[in-house]
Amino acid sequence: MSTAGSTRAILAALAANAGIAVAKFIGFLVTGSSSMLAESVHSVADTSNQGLLLWGQRAARREPDPLHPFGYGRSRYFYSFVVALVLFTLGAVFALYEGYHKITHPEDLNSPLVAVAILVVAIGLEAFSFRTAIVESRPLKGSGSWWRFIRNSRNPELPVVLLEDTGALVGLILALGGVGLSVLTGDPIWDGVGTVGIGLLLGVIAVVLMIEMHSLLIGEGATGQEDRAIRAALEQTQNVERLIHIRTQYLGPDELMVAAKIALAPRTDLATVAATIDAAERAVRAAVPVARVIYLEPDLDRARTV
Repeated sequence: MSTAGSTRAILAALAANAGIAVAKFIGFLVTGSSSMLAESVHSVADTSNQGLLLWGQRAARREPDPLHPFGYGRSRYFYSFVVALVLFTLGAVFALYEGYHKITHPEDLNSPLVAVAILVVAIGLEAFSFRTAIVESRPLKGSGSWWRFIRNSRNPELPVVLLEDTGALVGLILALGGVGLSVLTGDPIWDGVGTVGIGLLLGVIAVVLMIEMHSLLIGEGATGQEDRAIRAALEQTQNVERLIHIRTQYLGPDELMVAAKIALAPRTDLATVAATIDAAERAVRAAVPVARVIYLEPDLDRARTV
């Protein structure tokens, strides 16, 4: 789970959202559209979020110290959780408020074609960012569904960027629909309805991200595929009679801790015990390269000795 792909996806989203935010805000100043304002704030929030993700990657590279002996890998989970909070408060809540205000106090749009043009260009830029996130995520996704990838990925940045870009594209379509219906019907209330739709969309995405990042932050174990590979590697190691129990936990997106108790034959000499543990560690790392911290405890197979 290299961070290179995550960084490329983040930088693509950062560049797209920064440019889009400026264009949308200019569009709001020209048209007075609440959908454009909500989308402007949404893009500002997304740009800030990409900055937070990059900062989290930087913080995670700090070397371990006495206070944090396993390092700072979970910083990436923390900053991704902050991203979800920013998306909810700065994006969803503001859009809902602005949409409610526009519905209860509708105002006619000025130069709506300017808003339409900006939104169409923004859709193109967001599509580029979304495509980059898809390309970088596909090797990690494997044959499973995209929803399964978001739920099971131990890499926090790619699911965040994927959901943000999805929300941005759908939000732009909602904004375009709100402005378009306002022009076609002559009723500016549709602009407010589109804005409320953007707020609800961002709220749902933010809640999903909060749930997923909270789970990663408190500590998730190996995936089902990784767990099976680790168990097989241990059980197939010479002199290991049985795997008694195992616990795993991700210390960061690129570092998995494995703690296991393995049963060895009675009266196994110390040199053989040490060699078996070394061989088991090599087998686990070969099967699951992110298993970088491994603690193995040798024991007797008491189920057989009783």
